[in-house]
Amino acid sequence: MTEARPDRPGTDRQDRRSAPSPGGFPPHHVDGRPGGLPGPVPDLRRIGIAPDHWYPVATSRKVRRNRTFATAFAGQRIALYRGRSGTVHALEDRCAHRQVPLSMGVVEGDILRCCYHAWAYRGDGRISQIPYLPKGCERPPRGVRSYPVREAYGLVFVFPGDPALAEAAAFPRLPEYHSPAHRTMTFSRTVRCHYSFMHENLLDMNHQFLHRSVLGRIRPELLGYETGPRHVEARYLFVPAGGRKDRGAGLLSAEGVGGRDTPDVITIRTEYPYQTLRGVPEGTDLPAFSLWAAYVPEDAEQRLNHAYGLLTIAKPPVPGAMHLAWPLIRRFTERVFAQDRTAVEAEQRAWDEQGEDRNHEVFPLILDLRDVLRSNGVPLRSDVESGCTPCGLATPAHRAGVASGAAAARPAAPAAEGAAE
Repeated sequence: MTEARPDRPGTDRQDRRSAPSPGGFPPHHVDGRPGGLPGPVPDLRRIGIAPDHWYPVATSRKVRRNRTFATAFAGQRIALYRGRSGTVHALEDRCAHRQVPLSMGVVEGDILRCCYHAWAYRGDGRISQIPYLPKGCERPPRGVRSYPVREAYGLVFVFPGDPALAEAAAFPRLPEYHSPAHRTMTFSRTVRCHYSFMHENLLDMNHQFLHRSVLGRIRPELLGYETGPRHVEARYLFVPAGGRKDRGAGLLSAEGVGGRDTPDVITIRTEYPYQTLRGVPEGTDLPAFSLWAAYVPEDAEQRLNHAYGLLTIAKPPVPGAMHLAWPLIRRFTERVFAQDRTAVEAEQRAWDEQGEDRNHEVFPLILDLRDVLRSNGVPLRSDVESGCTPCGLATPAHRAGVASGAAAARPAAPAAEGAAE
């Protein structure tokens, strides 16, 4: 675990492998590779998100009782349905008979019946009935894939990877969601970009010029950051520098209630595969707000993601004040998200046009973030000979080969270093 200070950028990075240049940063090639290292480095935008985690794929209110809901994860089409018991089930969105989407089907009790020939499926994906099957004929031995499901925080989560790993996999913990002292705003938006652009956007707070029309002039100061095999965490001081600020911004950071207009300490953390943000007014210990976010790829190429966010806001001591402030806070957050979406979608369009990243990233924090996303992700399928599975993610053998190739291009860390819209 290391920390980098803005006055000596790059000199304390965990992955520092060469002496700093005269400007203070270690020399890098495009995308953060130290100068002179042999071998190609995988393009981050060709790295898929690892499936062996819990991912939200719908808000709970979208999955109504006795109804179906179509969703997807990285090209895997998934049919959600809530049966009579209230339990949500997740099945591969195709009938084993003629491939008609099961999300077009009918919920009867706790089974899902295909709309075409009325084949019926249990929540575990097994076929429970084929109405016209003659006596003496054997039922097909297999139905369709089912996914482990958990419902929490007003979201429906599925585990799209190896189901044997689901029970032991870490599940997001958001204790403030259930606290009577807080209220949570839920976001669910589709963004046309690779999920990694979303991580970079939130973690790199140097882009506040983009939000000058809603935040006024903000001078973000990097207080420090730490990084590890699965995480990167940065702390910024947000110093107001004048300009007109959206009323909702002040209410979100509790300025409108306490009369404060002080700097905020903003802490952002990518803990693979999720991201969190906490805003604490300077001079206090309790966060005024916190955000948990997940960026879930929908298509096999993973150039389209669904961003799910839970913004938890501390209630002011004045009764009814949060109810009055809520529409203003919602408007502010929607304006900020719209500006961010414009930027990251423009980045994706540039990548599509060029066929690769041609950017020159200089911020050590983002270079470390890219390493974390690469090392924990899986390569996307590039062609038929790539040894990949139908869902567009690499097989374990191919994944290991690419990972070893990337590792070969990266010198070992010094032995002395050890190591949640």
